[in-house]
Amino acid sequence: MTDILYSNTIAAISTPPAAGGVSMIRVSGDRAVEVAEKVFHPVGSRKVSEMAGYTACYGGIYSGGKKLDDGVLLIFRAPHSYTGEDVAEITCHGGILVSRRVLRACLDAGARMAQAGEFTRRALLSGKLTLTQAEAVADMISAKSDGYLQCVSAQLDGALYRKISAVKQTLVDLAGEITAWIDYPDEMEEGFDYADGRKRLEACRSEINALLDGYGVGQAMKDGVSAAIVGKPNVGKSTLMNLLAGCERSIVADIEGTTRDIVEENIMLGGIAFSVADCAGIRETNDPIERIGVEKMRKRMEQSRLIFAVFDNSRPLSEEDFQLADALKDKTVLCVINKQDLESRIDKSCLEKRFSHIVEISAENESSLRLLTEAVKELVNPESLDVSSGFIANERQRDSAAAAGRAVDSALEAIAGGVTPDAVGVMLEAAVDSLSQLTGENASEQVIDSVFSRFCVGK
Repeated sequence: MTDILYSNTIAAISTPPAAGGVSMIRVSGDRAVEVAEKVFHPVGSRKVSEMAGYTACYGGIYSGGKKLDDGVLLIFRAPHSYTGEDVAEITCHGGILVSRRVLRACLDAGARMAQAGEFTRRALLSGKLTLTQAEAVADMISAKSDGYLQCVSAQLDGALYRKISAVKQTLVDLAGEITAWIDYPDEMEEGFDYADGRKRLEACRSEINALLDGYGVGQAMKDGVSAAIVGKPNVGKSTLMNLLAGCERSIVADIEGTTRDIVEENIMLGGIAFSVADCAGIRETNDPIERIGVEKMRKRMEQSRLIFAVFDNSRPLSEEDFQLADALKDKTVLCVINKQDLESRIDKSCLEKRFSHIVEISAENESSLRLLTEAVKELVNPESLDVSSGFIANERQRDSAAAAGRAVDSALEAIAGGVTPDAVGVMLEAAVDSLSQLTGENASEQVIDSVFSRFCVGK
């Protein structure tokens, strides 16, 4: 498959398929410069075939002798390019039609249409990127928050690969010592040092555990923290939703049961991405439609990582309020006492006994957003993830790391039980294999296909 990929020159539009200032058509392969020369005519006497790498020129873009547009051509010579091959990038005006026509001109000149993620796949196959770095490329494109963008930037710089490689090298060295002891016992002055082996394995396990422990935080930063706004009717849940969303996302009315279904919105709060659901009010009702909404709310409440539990400052606590508080005992909850602009009739001491994080606001006042932001950052702390040290970014990586951790655990148990070193060596090899799958050094074609199925055409 690799030979087939490298015998072809591919092309695709690498900018979003929408009207804009400019668009860029990327061409990569052994005939990239030849294709560019057929399509792009530099101003003056300059020839595309004579352009050095990392140079650009201005000129016209043609197809069949007909001028399509003016633009800029950039040339990158192998191996000093993103894909490791010759690459030509033609920038034209950002109209959808003109972009497609320039792409068609490149295809007519000898390129073929690139598959999803094929440029980055070629970068992987040519050794320009590791598999974890390739995955970081896709994550960077879809990053939803500043915090996650910082994490992905470190990942793209090879932070996870370096951390995994260090652990793997320790395991390889230890397995090598065991092999030497088995193959050349007469030349080894001492037997296998179980105490030293256990110490080094425990250090490896600690590193793997740290990566696995950070997975949940990384996923929350990547996909957004799942949150739910809950409370009895008319406490101001929908007003709070609109404050967080920055627009009128939920219907606000004095009529109980106005919100009958879950209204969801993706928001940014304190640099953290959230997927927030405004849920139906908790109450007993004979309305079958409203009852369905209440049941949906209860399910969403169970699934959410953060709960905004809203209580009305202007009304005494009711049985429904106490039932809600009891249902949230094991959840991460921000207790929101709303309607501070009205006369207080609520017993705050009851809530203080049940919730450790309380914020008092008026959801109709935009200044309350700052108070909410500060309170949320105390509960959802993205700084617990060291953005510079690498992190487990997806289920594929997590499964490989977990398998390596189990193999290291088995090796530690074997050492504790006095099992012969050759058996320990087999377990170390299993751990090394799992870590190599994580970094992509021995990943199967099926795994690589799965990774690149996430990519768009043109990247």
